[in-house]
Amino acid sequence: NEIKRSRLLIQTNEKTLSEPLQNNQTKQAFLLSLSSVHPDTDKIIPVLFRPPAFMPITLPLVIISSVQHQAKHSFFWQFVFHTYTTAFTLVNGNGTPKAEEYSLQQKQIFLGLGAISYSACIGALPLTFLNRYALKSSLMQVVVRKLLPAPLLGLTSAFTAAMVRSPEFDNGIEVMDRNGKVIGVSKKAGEKAVMETALSRAVLFGTTFFLPEVLMYGVQRARLVKNPRALGPLRMFVIMAVLGGMLPVSFSMFPQCGEIKRAELEPEILSSTQETEFFYNRGI
Repeated sequence: NEIKRSRLLIQTNEKTLSEPLQNNQTKQAFLLSLSSVHPDTDKIIPVLFRPPAFMPITLPLVIISSVQHQAKHSFFWQFVFHTYTTAFTLVNGNGTPKAEEYSLQQKQIFLGLGAISYSACIGALPLTFLNRYALKSSLMQVVVRKLLPAPLLGLTSAFTAAMVRSPEFDNGIEVMDRNGKVIGVSKKAGEKAVMETALSRAVLFGTTFFLPEVLMYGVQRARLVKNPRALGPLRMFVIMAVLGGMLPVSFSMFPQCGEIKRAELEPEILSSTQETEFFYNRGI
């Protein structure tokens, strides 16, 4: 009800043009609408999949995944992690793709489940290799436990995001002129939106896994912490700080309202307009 009232307030101010978005009440209404309503479908986003819920849910999953030493436990927690991030990506993706010959939602769920299972297996593979062959050398321990998790999590996060949103570049997404008028459906814009979102996911979770390892290595090397029991809580705090810092960086790497040049669009779309710049909802 609060969200609906906020949207009604925004619409009223737009019609009257009386100090649009100037007073604090309207600003708060705009922020609430922006974070809780899908811009393409105008449907209210479930609470667990709104941007403010992303860090509180992913943080414990990232921490738990980073401390696993058994392959089956690593698989389970990475499966849970990728399930949430994939669902978040699906709910917050572009909502305009259409497909007449099959159920688009069913295809996305099928692709998402496949990508989640594959990513969880890939994430647990180094530990499986380490445990099966009983590799005890310090070099292998460092490579498997410290160096591999970051690029693997970054790549698998990008992979799941690209797979679950692949219908966007298969079927295309709506592009608009600067006045908000839809001028056509573009596969190239869909591909650009998906690739930008996948890259932002890779940067977010790759950095969240890699940077804490580097910082903790520096702390241990310099012996800044005397009590070994304090390293665990400190590591959790560092992960929380890095994820909290990287989250706005990742979400804002590319604008949510993406821009594409005339030369990048399909010729059949351009025949109806002379505009040189076009816009689309990239999603989060």
